[in-house]
Amino acid sequence: MLVFIIKRLGNAILVMLAVALLAFLIFRLAGDPVELMVGEQTSQQDRAALRERLGLNDSLPTQYIRFVVNAAEGNFGVSYRNGQKVLPLIAERFPATLELVFVATLISLVLGIPLGVLTAIKRGKWYTEGLQFLSIIGVSLPSFVVGILLILAFSVTMGWLPAFGRGDVVQIGWWSTGFLTQTGRAALILPSIALSLYQITLVMRLVRAEMLEVLRSDYVKFARARGIPRWRIYFRHALRNCLMPVVTMTAMNVGSLIAFALITETVFQWPGMGMLFIQAVTFLDIPVMAAYLCIISFIFVVLNTLVDIAYAVIDPRLRTAR
Repeated sequence: MLVFIIKRLGNAILVMLAVALLAFLIFRLAGDPVELMVGEQTSQQDRAALRERLGLNDSLPTQYIRFVVNAAEGNFGVSYRNGQKVLPLIAERFPATLELVFVATLISLVLGIPLGVLTAIKRGKWYTEGLQFLSIIGVSLPSFVVGILLILAFSVTMGWLPAFGRGDVVQIGWWSTGFLTQTGRAALILPSIALSLYQITLVMRLVRAEMLEVLRSDYVKFARARGIPRWRIYFRHALRNCLMPVVTMTAMNVGSLIAFALITETVFQWPGMGMLFIQAVTFLDIPVMAAYLCIISFIFVVLNTLVDIAYAVIDPRLRTAR
């Protein structure tokens, strides 16, 4: 088991080094950092001094090693647009994105699992076929289209919910939360639904496929022959054996939701990491772009590594699999 964990950690380190190389190349290929940081009135002497201070006169391998060391310490430089250190700037936006992803994941599980069970045990009914058709629409619609439709229906037409912003927030240490205010909770509803719609369809279809497979197994047939109530077979025996793939997929998709929440955050003007990244792309803020890439990749790598280790703990055969 120790060898397996060391191998997985080694793979994770190699992936992060590759991501750091990509982020470093963004620094070097997107333009001269000195030209992006100074104004037109800056003299050549000041430009040369800034280039020396930033270490841009060193060789590329030296600059890459310095970039990796600084990134490991959480030092991604200073934002060209805001003039602030990048890591505190991202940490300020991270709670908004994490709350949005948390609520979207919760909605996808609360709705997706029961709908998946329903479409499995009542297959062939008109309403389950309708749910299957709606799930295809949910997978096909882009999230920005869903967001615009939700704003049009619930904000513009009905006026029930806010169309943009995060509402009032409460500071708890360095963490800001909208859960503790009425406007914060109201502002969270529409973007969470828009972000969770695709995940709801994935969870529903996965649970349905797993339930159909489990319901054909011998132990379920034996339980029916013993006269065990159907609800107990469905929810205590069958569903419990279906949840492992759902938990795995949910854990893997948390990273995807954090990474791709930027579209939803842009539509709803949600002040999260995704919105910060879009602004960085607009203003060519290279340090923020590189830091966002490294942090999102780190989240992906950590989640993948934890899932691999959890699988190895559950199934010992994976520890020796080639």
